[in-house]
Amino acid sequence: MRNELKEAKIIVVKMGTTSLTHDNGIINLRKLDQLARILTDLENSGYRIVLVSSGAIGCGMHRLNMMSRPVTLEGKQVTAAVGQGLLMELYHRFFDSYHQNIGQILLTKDVFYHEIKRNNAKNTFCALLEREIIPVVNENDCISTDEIEEECFGDNDILSAMTANLIGAQALIILSDVEGLFNEDPSKNDNAVLIPLVKTVTSAIMKNGGSSGSGLGTGGMATKLGAAKYATEHGINTVVASGDCVDNLYHIMDGEEIGTLFLRQNEKLGDGKC
Repeated sequence: MRNELKEAKIIVVKMGTTSLTHDNGIINLRKLDQLARILTDLENSGYRIVLVSSGAIGCGMHRLNMMSRPVTLEGKQVTAAVGQGLLMELYHRFFDSYHQNIGQILLTKDVFYHEIKRNNAKNTFCALLEREIIPVVNENDCISTDEIEEECFGDNDILSAMTANLIGAQALIILSDVEGLFNEDPSKNDNAVLIPLVKTVTSAIMKNGGSSGSGLGTGGMATKLGAAKYATEHGINTVVASGDCVDNLYHIMDGEEIGTLFLRQNEKLGDGKC
């Protein structure tokens, strides 16, 4: 089952806030460098990569000398506005060191429901992928408040699934502060067991998903399950795994049992044609 991941042509990789920042919320430069190196290596091996990245508010916090995540909507918007450019500057710096071009795409949820905007976004993705440029995707927090108000995208989890569907990806990898789906909340029960394979994201699984996760991001396991449900129903195999070790990307693409694999439900696999 996991061997099907090796056959993917287009892969969407989502890195959450907690996977990109230190415990104090400031961007982890070593993680960004590792991510740039590994994604470039995967791109060089023949995969087409799309990166969905959080971290704008973390970058803004650092520049504005903030010791904790802003609480008010206005504070989050200001911090995101300052941080988004800084985040892309860092990505450019690290990807440039591996001779990999990247391009920024900022999305709002209406793009996915408006035919003209949706087609324009898809065409942009296709043009970038055809030129072997890695798109770096984030929600436009300064314009759309859904993610930072924790109502819609959930730290970009749902955004990554919707993006994967938009471009016909065959695999979605969500790296976060959790190792995958457990039979119980591992933060409350040390004996919780990781579930390596989920054939169907049932209502019972969704109900028991909980909201475990650190306070730095806006997502929890519930939003990751929502993303997995959406992606698998659109023919996209989905893996939720720990972002502590970015090398997990290699192991996942090699078919190793890392994290939880959510099997695609649609018999038609993503066409990979963007």
